Amino acid sequence: MDRYHRPFGSVSGLFMSIFSKLQSFAVFAGRVRALALPYFQSDQRWQARGLLAAIVALNLAAVYMLVLINDWNRVFYDALQDKNEAVFWRELLRFSYLAFAFILIAIYRFYLTQMLELRWRRWMTHHYLERWLADHRFYRMELARYAGGPGAVLPDNPDQRIQEDINLFTSYTVSLSMGLLNAVVTLASFVGILWTLSGEFSFNLGGQTYSIDGFMVWMAVLYCTLGSVITHYIGRPQIALNFMQQRYEADFRHHLVRVREYSESIALDAGQVVEREHLDLRFSRVMSNYLQLLKKQKNLVGFTNFFGQAATVFPFVVAAPRFFSGAIALGQLMQVASAFSRVQDALSWFVENYATLAAWRATTDRLTSFEAHLQTRAASADVERRDSGQEQSLQASDLSLDLPSGKTLLAHLQLQVNVGQSVLLQGPSGSGKSTLFRAFAGIWPFARGRVTMPADVMFIPQRPYFPDGSLRAALAYPEPVARFTDQQLQQALSDALLGHLAGRLDEEDAWTQKLSGGEQQRLAIARVLLKRPRWVFADEATSALDEQAEQTLYARLGALTREAGGALISIAHRPAVAAFHQSRWQLLPEPAGSQAAYRLVQAAG
Repeated sequence: MDRYHRPFGSVSGLFMSIFSKLQSFAVFAGRVRALALPYFQSDQRWQARGLLAAIVALNLAAVYMLVLINDWNRVFYDALQDKNEAVFWRELLRFSYLAFAFILIAIYRFYLTQMLELRWRRWMTHHYLERWLADHRFYRMELARYAGGPGAVLPDNPDQRIQEDINLFTSYTVSLSMGLLNAVVTLASFVGILWTLSGEFSFNLGGQTYSIDGFMVWMAVLYCTLGSVITHYIGRPQIALNFMQQRYEADFRHHLVRVREYSESIALDAGQVVEREHLDLRFSRVMSNYLQLLKKQKNLVGFTNFFGQAATVFPFVVAAPRFFSGAIALGQLMQVASAFSRVQDALSWFVENYATLAAWRATTDRLTSFEAHLQTRAASADVERRDSGQEQSLQASDLSLDLPSGKTLLAHLQLQVNVGQSVLLQGPSGSGKSTLFRAFAGIWPFARGRVTMPADVMFIPQRPYFPDGSLRAALAYPEPVARFTDQQLQQALSDALLGHLAGRLDEEDAWTQKLSGGEQQRLAIARVLLKRPRWVFADEATSALDEQAEQTLYARLGALTREAGGALISIAHRPAVAAFHQSRWQLLPEPAGSQAAYRLVQAAG
């Protein structure tokens, strides 16, 4: 019974394999379409479509010129064989016209192709930057790296997705699609010429005479089909290896950037040996994967070069019997060879571009993954947020906070802070103090409940961010510097105990590395004193300051919020800070097995 089922099973398995590959191709084509279509439907669609139409027209013109040059081969080489000097010189002059036209087409085809890639990349970069930075997605995607369970596909290196992969995707998509179009049109144009020139091929088999029309066409199809199948099986592993290569390269570059950003901390901890080990580990992954990729590329390069060199002599070998029998002249032989070369090039498009196709597939998969993460509905939508309007109060109703791992920190909080109040939030490390502030700010995605926020709010993080550039830009961030006068900026610095920096507003530097931890915190407070918001949320905003400076700055923050008709809410551990607050929220651990890890207790200051 097995003997009879094996052939059926083998054929069935073959069809299933083909069907699976067709499904995979359809899915991949859908991904490319989803990534490419928005640009051609955007506000720049007419420019994009116009450029694309011009490139297509130039590709068609280039193929037409090749058809004319193919016919020129026949006339020119027949003139050589017949020693017809007049025709020889006439055809040389004709070739100069054809060559000039072909060169002109090639130049503008290249230029317009590059312009389309440039405009497309610019649009996609702006498009993805806008979406990545909107609704705090850049922050949530980093959190998602810690929230994913085993086997989860995590968003890695969005900087590389935007900077490198968009560039590669636009370049590969345009070049490969135009190359495929060129191959199809070339095949359609030359297959008829080759069929006509091939004549009839006859052979005897078993006493019977058989004839094959268009023999050279069928030989080209057979030659290229075998080459494509072999190329696919040799080069298939490159898709996954290209994907991982880009990821390992990005991880290595990312850690180099981290060493540069935290250079002072690493130097103080004498951590250069450990960092060297981490960098060596990441670089070893880069080299190991690249070595595997190199081996696969070596095999593919070897076969494609063999395939290309064999294709040079293959048409002469096949057509030689007809030439030596006198059935065709030298000009026709050269025309057959030229037509066969064009058909073979068209049919070999897959062979010649397999390495690029593999890189394109990996790039598309990475961008598709990035796109999926951008489209993921933010978990923070579970928190109903609204402005408090005229009430100007902070309210939290049935608010629950989770960690990225899923563990519940705080459950069903009921909180309210009115104008004129000041609240100090305290609790052990890891109890959710900063997480509660993030929920108030609307950036924590693992929260549920309702939050009503007042207008005109500023948050002061423990580790503030300052863009590289002028000091005035760092102080005004994220507002434009033109909104503030020099006097306002200098007064804010003076009020934040940074008067020694007042004369350096136009000095450009990496302020995060230039300033000490205490100076950075004072500069963050200077921003608040400059912009004078009604509500201030300070998260360990003075932890790097001495007690006297801390008390001075808290007194000024308190006075600011009272005058503005708002409130001050702080996270701090030092007892002296409590004097500047009327109420205290204390986070206390819950017994094991409770719904949440901590509970919040409200008490008078």
